[in-house]
Amino acid sequence: MLFAIATVETYRVPAAPAFQKPDLARLIFFHLPCAITATLFLFFGSYLSLRYLLAKTPDWDVRATTANELGSLLAVLTMITGVLFSKVQWGAWWQWDPRQTSFLMLLLLYAAYFALRGGIADPIRRAANSAAYSVAMVLPTIFLVFVFPRLPQVQSFHPSNTVAGGGFDANYGRLLGVLMVLMFGLTVLLYKMQVRASALELKLEEIDAGLDDRGDGAARGVVRPVSVSKTD
Repeated sequence: MLFAIATVETYRVPAAPAFQKPDLARLIFFHLPCAITATLFLFFGSYLSLRYLLAKTPDWDVRATTANELGSLLAVLTMITGVLFSKVQWGAWWQWDPRQTSFLMLLLLYAAYFALRGGIADPIRRAANSAAYSVAMVLPTIFLVFVFPRLPQVQSFHPSNTVAGGGFDANYGRLLGVLMVLMFGLTVLLYKMQVRASALELKLEEIDAGLDDRGDGAARGVVRPVSVSKTD
């Protein structure tokens, strides 16, 4: 409900005249919260992976995987809204802009993470290898998100100077803050729900395994030789 109200509010702020398509500059209301929340959750996933490597318990693997799934989903939404922004403001779907390119490489890194998980059948090896990979992705993520796009020799289409120069109405900042909080809160809520569902699934699997073991034991325990007498 709050998200719907905030979305309606985005159409009430004035268009941004500093852009080629002033009305469509409102894409930033969804693009920026997705990008920031995705980055936070991808780092959170690496932290939870480190906790798995230290504790080696399945619940940390569940938490790390859930955080990386949500972070990757938001990264995909960031890429989609970024490509739309590129088309309407810069005239092409893809500009090889440094921020576009670095986020694409980030998505490929996380695609490899899920490919790695999908390629290992043993759950313990899968959890350990994917956790180590997730922790190892921290440095390339920092470079791709924070270092590479800001190198002095790198030129970007991104409207950082436009925003800093007052290209947006003051209401943009306030509404962006609200949407940022809502996006982060919604993602945290989804994370908690998914972790609880996965924990319940793990517990049910343990109960099923226990019942199977007891069932086998009972079956072995009740088997008795039975003599059958012939009757004419």
